Amino acid sequence: MNLLKLKVMKTKTLIVAFSLLFSLAALADNPVKTNSQQDNLPKYGKDSVTCIQNLSLYYESYKQWRQSHYTSNSTVDYSYKYWKKVFSACPKSSENIYIAGAKMLNYFIKKAPTPEKKQSLIDSLMMVYDTRIRYFPLSRKTHNSQIGTILGRKGVALYQYRPDEYMKVYDILKKSLDLDKANTAGPVYVYYFRAVTKMASKGDVDTAAVVDAYDMISGYIEQNLKRYKAQGNIKKEEEYNNIMGNIDATFEPFAKCNELTRIYLQKFEQTPEDVDLLKKIIAILDNKKCTDNPLYFDVTVKLYKLEPTPESAYTIGKMYMKQKRYKEAIPYMEDATKMNDKDKVDDAFIFLAETYRALDNFPKARQMALEAIKLNPTWGQPYIFIGDLYAMSAKKCGDNDLTKKVAYWAAVDKYKKAKQVDPELAELANKRIHTYEVYFPSKEVLFFYALNPGDKYTVGCWINEVTTVRAAK
Repeated sequence: MNLLKLKVMKTKTLIVAFSLLFSLAALADNPVKTNSQQDNLPKYGKDSVTCIQNLSLYYESYKQWRQSHYTSNSTVDYSYKYWKKVFSACPKSSENIYIAGAKMLNYFIKKAPTPEKKQSLIDSLMMVYDTRIRYFPLSRKTHNSQIGTILGRKGVALYQYRPDEYMKVYDILKKSLDLDKANTAGPVYVYYFRAVTKMASKGDVDTAAVVDAYDMISGYIEQNLKRYKAQGNIKKEEEYNNIMGNIDATFEPFAKCNELTRIYLQKFEQTPEDVDLLKKIIAILDNKKCTDNPLYFDVTVKLYKLEPTPESAYTIGKMYMKQKRYKEAIPYMEDATKMNDKDKVDDAFIFLAETYRALDNFPKARQMALEAIKLNPTWGQPYIFIGDLYAMSAKKCGDNDLTKKVAYWAAVDKYKKAKQVDPELAELANKRIHTYEVYFPSKEVLFFYALNPGDKYTVGCWINEVTTVRAAK
């Protein structure tokens, strides 16, 4: 009785096997197929015994192929033969068949002997992704939807193998991004953006679509960068910086100031009170060095009115200075000195100093430079600035051959102090010193006023500093 049952089982298995072999073409000759009737089949199909046997046969060979670092042709051929049987007869049996299937199909695609065979294999790969979504839409680990992730892999693969189908790629990856947003895999951002830029290049969409895509993707990438930075995950942070670099490189041909201004001006006029939009416009125009455009100024001023911060005041102050509207720049730069960024606060004080100098208020200009020194005593630039003020004042602060030149002593003192605290400024400071030492009073003038080199001397006027008497060389 047992022998009879065994013979019947073997006969049944052989019939099913030959039936499957007859229905499927030789290895990789035709796309693998599934049909909607299989949706109602049990997990292991109509013939669970055969399905389990084939699962074991494909997977054992697949493991050997994997152990060969995916180089053994014989094991992958054998594995794929039985994998096709599993995929066609019992597609709900295991999610692993989709992971392994995609790996093998990618391998065969790269080694396809003819263009026709390659296209057939690509169709099979697309079918694998679609079927995985049908039967395994939820992640077995999290039990959350993984449709977006699978669509992402499908779209990336389609672009890599069929870049001319960029419109189809766009539709697939757009769905992936809509589902996963900031949780989207990095390559999806890259290939989605490539698809959009290709559409724009071919005239299928306006350049505005590229800018919108850039806004969306850069926002998601920024979220990831902040997250991984907070976690201290340097590897992932570097990965997303590289992704952003790739996106920026692709965006570059479309990032012309006139085009960006055209697009963002429309957005600004439509929703001028949208704080997030204003910040986005400022960021991208600043990043693309389009800050000379009136739009940049208008948006920055608008943002300051809606959400005043020392940082936006700093930007506005710089723009007013660039336009030589110095009086209007002052209140903004004063607000900018409240920033948390110490380096920028230093700059704000120097900008204030430059503003007051432009308004011929030298005492106030010096005061601002001294504030910068208090904040950062090792920064030599404020000393250079004060030295320049003294040199500019020399002739105005005297009425004879001596007093018209003594300010140069004080100026050189500041240049020497600059290179003392900040050796990187030594070359600049030395040039200034050599320039103004020739304007020191001559020995004859010093003798006439009963002064000797090395004597202490107080420079009057607004400078009011004690210096050392020196003769011109």
